[in-house]
Amino acid sequence: MRRYDCRMIVVTHRTLRNPAILKVRQLPRKFFGRVTVWPRTRVGFWLYLRLIIEFQALRYALTLLPLILIGLSWNAMALPMAQAPILMVAMIWLVEMRLLRVPKARRARLIDAAAADRGLDLLRLQARAALTRIAAGRDMKRGELHLVIEQSELWRLPPLTYVSVQSEDGPKVIALSVEECAILREELFKAPLSERLLQRINQSQGVFLRDVTFDARGVSAHARLAAALG
Repeated sequence: MRRYDCRMIVVTHRTLRNPAILKVRQLPRKFFGRVTVWPRTRVGFWLYLRLIIEFQALRYALTLLPLILIGLSWNAMALPMAQAPILMVAMIWLVEMRLLRVPKARRARLIDAAAADRGLDLLRLQARAALTRIAAGRDMKRGELHLVIEQSELWRLPPLTYVSVQSEDGPKVIALSVEECAILREELFKAPLSERLLQRINQSQGVFLRDVTFDARGVSAHARLAAALG
């Protein structure tokens, strides 16, 4: 990418404050809804806020905040509000399922099926280009790498994307170098593919984790030479 102004986070040991979350039992390792990703480096206020919004309990509290304020402002309403769980559940459902997510009936209208297929073809092509460079740089002769691209399910917010390289040898999340992290940022989301486009595709299909596999035996001699020359 030309400039790291998106919401993509490369998930690996050197980029996290809590690398213990990288422990893997089976592939692909999923992060959203299971663990909290805390970047080690400064990510800026808006990306930090975007990460905070992933906390479901916080979203619930913000959704119910109007009811809480009404109860605190008007004592006569405090008891009725406290005894209205159906209203609370309805508000949470409305925000979570109608405002922050795309209803199933509307998914097909988000993007043309052919355009979605082209976008996914680009994702696979660019993911394999990144994995080729990483495998060549490591002089891998065999074994499979998985480039796992996982996005938040929240729709009416900027896309938040976790990208990791995973291996069946372990299984494990690969500890990437600074240079390998840069390769992912350079190769994965290149125009016309963007995180926003992938978000639209994922929302239309209801699929939020994409796993692109690459066999290291497919690394060409040219790619190995380019990696050796540096």
